[in-house]
Amino acid sequence: MTRRRRWANAVLVPALVLTLGATPAQDGLPMPPGDAHGVDYWGTVELSGLTSMNVVQYGNRDVLFAVGRFGLRSYDISNPKAPQELGRLESDALKLPGDVAGTFWQSESTNFDQKRKLAFLSRDPRAFNQPQNQGIAGVYIIDIRDPAAPALITFHEVPAGHTTTCINDCQYLWSGGPAPRVDQPADWIGRPIFVTDVRNPKKPFTHPDPIDTGRWRGRTDYSHDVQVDNEGIAWVSGRGGVRGYRTEGRHWDPVQERYRVATAWDPIPYGGGEMEAPYTMLGAIHNSERPVDGPPGQRNGVGVRDSERPFRPGANDGADLSLGYEAGELIYVTDEAFLPCADAGKFWIASIKGSTDGQAWRSTDENPYQLETVGVWSPYQKEGSTDAGTCSAHYFKMKDGIVAGAWYSQGFRFLDVTDPTDPIQVAYFRPDGGSGFVPVWHGDVIYAGDSSLGIHVLTLDADAATASAARAEVLAPKMNARQAALAREWAASMRPDPAYGWSCPIPAA
Repeated sequence: MTRRRRWANAVLVPALVLTLGATPAQDGLPMPPGDAHGVDYWGTVELSGLTSMNVVQYGNRDVLFAVGRFGLRSYDISNPKAPQELGRLESDALKLPGDVAGTFWQSESTNFDQKRKLAFLSRDPRAFNQPQNQGIAGVYIIDIRDPAAPALITFHEVPAGHTTTCINDCQYLWSGGPAPRVDQPADWIGRPIFVTDVRNPKKPFTHPDPIDTGRWRGRTDYSHDVQVDNEGIAWVSGRGGVRGYRTEGRHWDPVQERYRVATAWDPIPYGGGEMEAPYTMLGAIHNSERPVDGPPGQRNGVGVRDSERPFRPGANDGADLSLGYEAGELIYVTDEAFLPCADAGKFWIASIKGSTDGQAWRSTDENPYQLETVGVWSPYQKEGSTDAGTCSAHYFKMKDGIVAGAWYSQGFRFLDVTDPTDPIQVAYFRPDGGSGFVPVWHGDVIYAGDSSLGIHVLTLDADAATASAARAEVLAPKMNARQAALAREWAASMRPDPAYGWSCPIPAA
């Protein structure tokens, strides 16, 4: 097998962020209380309530943006291991008439127009303690040309708003989820995708007809999030699996059985499907990645900054293709489900080969269309995980055959997926009382976004490289009584979604 590893040599750099140390680390600063292996720790930016992060480039300077219940904050990462705060847009600045309590929520996959320097914060209808079936959803458009002084341009109401994703070079937005409003169709189980034209950011326009309807065996259900790959395919994850769409160019439409031109508001189905048994529909496919290279000369291809993550994974960021897999054949997904650890939130690797004839759009209860599972990983029994707190999967990012994933109370896990039939854990970072929400790769630095504790700054060390090269899975210790109590304490700070239960928790207060 050809190995693709570019491990950085650890360099001792003073971290200028607040930390609490306990266990000594090999390099960097002392580790905070908790369990870790295969990582060097460089500090934590204390920031409770975080939901998303991304890196935006300003000339030769990179800026890390963080979004959460606090609003939006920016950090200079000229020294990637020592983020320094630049500016803020407070949660109260995002209040609408009628918002009298609570905080902003949630924009858990915040997208940024890297060219026009705009941030698109999705407003979940549950923001500021509003009821899900009556609250206002939509998107805040933020001017970030000066990262030290982010400013609200406008708020635009949209019929969906749990997540919002840039489409076609951030000229359009796709917004999805959560459960329906009282004035939406009675047969909707969840909200589909609504398309907003933001070519003029001061005057957005939302197309009235939704897309990605009928996603759960003909029923319109929760379209949770969207990731665009290097071929421009927009992959929509949610209840009923993952489905990809073409949004530009003239292509064969396998559902309408004719050639036509794809647009952001009238896309052409590409491929996808459900995860095969024993996948459970008590949760939802949360997000996905399809590592593939872009066509030569394509401006949104490999190496160009992405609207949601610093880069889109290329063909060599996933499975080792020398094992016989085609570039773009595999799709990697997480399942968000707050169940006992034996069944909760798995990380799936599936093949989309043979799924491009519209099967996922014709799937029924009697004849469901399921993708072939190639590999599965979860924390269960890999480190004696306890059911204290949560074992559900959340966001993940890919680089050089390593998946950096967030697993709520199980922290951050780093998986070698070069053999997709047998993904193995090569490193982990599970701080006490933490809640892994979203990681971001920036070169060899990982910003591990923890919704409870803040942004942990990590790098993988020589032990992770050794485990990867030897194909030797590392295991974390079982939580002790104190750690389990802290995990339960975090879980108590959340409450189940009134429509989806613990597959989509929200703040208790």
